Amino acid sequence: MLFSSSAIIDDIGALRKSGLASLSFFYCDFREGQKKDIHGLLSSLLVQLGDQSDIYSATLSDFYAAHGRGSQHASDDELLECLKDMLKLPGQATVHIIIDGLDECPTTTGMPSPRENVFGLVEELVSLHIPNLRICVASRPEADISDVLRPLAFYSISLHEENGQVQDIAEYIKSVIDKDRKMRRWNAADKQLVIDVLTRKADGM
Repeated sequence: MLFSSSAIIDDIGALRKSGLASLSFFYCDFREGQKKDIHGLLSSLLVQLGDQSDIYSATLSDFYAAHGRGSQHASDDELLECLKDMLKLPGQATVHIIIDGLDECPTTTGMPSPRENVFGLVEELVSLHIPNLRICVASRPEADISDVLRPLAFYSISLHEENGQVQDIAEYIKSVIDKDRKMRRWNAADKQLVIDVLTRKADGM
């Protein structure tokens, strides 16, 4: 379940355009309140799915109406139940849920922490055994994340161990140097030193 989210999104894009798949993507970001906790994650998934299917839209509309058309705050548990109701609807295209940057979710606030809440969501969705549901989680391989996700994963890959990933990072750094007026005047040895150091410190990300 540890993948490169951008590559997967590109692959799903064509299926989504043809109506053969739905895609809901969320990037965790510790700098933004709504992007670092379970409430923001669930809300985003619901809105994105509701925009891709008439029956999902109807489910979300009923949920919205049941909560005073936005005047009543929906709890995290209620948002989760709405998502589960959507995912269990028969006859729908394959649903792809991508959660990127899980390591950005804080571990130091709340009991349970925002990251632990996301762990719980992923475990809950996997336990439903919904045939047309695909879940991808992308993250730095921090110990607690690996401990939770690896037992759940049908397939996983560590980009840190992929030669292609390291080469892509090096090529990107080189392209930045070549485009910068000042840096491209550096001698070849200095350019290569910068590329080597930054590639190594990028740690595969």
